[in-house]
Amino acid sequence: MRAIGIILAGGNNSRMRELSNKRAIAAMPVAGSYRAIDFTLSNMSNSHIQKVAVFTQYNARSLNEHLSSSKWWDFGRKQGGLFVFTPTITTENSYWYGGTADAIYQNLSFLKRSHEPYVVIASGDSIYKLDYNKVLEYHIAKKADITVVTNSVPDWEDPCRFGLIKTDEDGRITDFEEKPVVASSSQLSTGIYVIRRRQLIELIERCAQEGRKDFVSDVLVRYKNLKRIYAYQMDSYWRSISSVDAYYKTNMDFLNPEVRNYFFKEYPEVYSKIDDLPPAKYNPGAEVRNSLISSGSIVNGKVENSVLFKKTYIGNNCVIKNSIVLNDVYIGDNTYIENCIVESRDTIRANTTHIGNPDQIKIVLEKNERYAL
Repeated sequence: MRAIGIILAGGNNSRMRELSNKRAIAAMPVAGSYRAIDFTLSNMSNSHIQKVAVFTQYNARSLNEHLSSSKWWDFGRKQGGLFVFTPTITTENSYWYGGTADAIYQNLSFLKRSHEPYVVIASGDSIYKLDYNKVLEYHIAKKADITVVTNSVPDWEDPCRFGLIKTDEDGRITDFEEKPVVASSSQLSTGIYVIRRRQLIELIERCAQEGRKDFVSDVLVRYKNLKRIYAYQMDSYWRSISSVDAYYKTNMDFLNPEVRNYFFKEYPEVYSKIDDLPPAKYNPGAEVRNSLISSGSIVNGKVENSVLFKKTYIGNNCVIKNSIVLNDVYIGDNTYIENCIVESRDTIRANTTHIGNPDQIKIVLEKNERYAL
């Protein structure tokens, strides 16, 4: 084991609108039966990183429940394992994590007790496949202090949502702008970093002494001329689901067979917590085209270009088009839903219509409570 992993999954985000009221963004369901954090955890496991810490904070209940057993990602082992750290009250500190660097500082003992020479830091809200060992080898070959994994900005995405990077011919980062007003580069930081463990401890302790809290602006941007910070360009599929639009488009990408095969049919695999649910049931009169229907669902109506998560019920004569229906939703008869995201555990009343715009996806929240008896 050459490296330990840290997954930053504590952030809240107003760009997710009502979707982040119930859960952390890392726990957002993706592609039918996965959660966003599954992709990063699977990458860690497939890269033979056997000791991983997940820092959770905001709306962590759903995420903590998902991570309650580490065996799904093969972390149930004697050495290493999966650690979940939430902000704890100590004699020195009784606050939430003030930022990414502060989250690492409050759990610095995890780094100090480890023996591995390197640390891989990743965010929990990105959808991608990557062998971190290749990044580590690049990091060692370049004699870098920090290596940042980069990717190109997708065509439909606003580059100003990301940290943008400029590099010289050797791949060394010359300029790093965090969420600029005007984009001057199309190379973005994916939020994946490789750094030597002792170097990280030293930088984080210095940040804490100066009262600085954020890893990107207070470490990467401040030290870009002092430290050797290199960019590792990754050319495969990468998406961040930190806005409603990006979340919708990422799920719709999984209706494309190429993307589906890349993630679920090719080695290495993506793992997730398994639910014991019966396969989807299509009753007479159901009509399904180009959709992902998860187990436990019952379909009576028409579903087109949509993603249905686990345990959804679609009533008679319903039409669901270009939409995402999250888990455990009951949709009553004669309902029409287009360009929407239906929040989980909703009961949509019969004979209702919800239509959003392709540019402005509507989030359907049903106000009536449903109680389990």
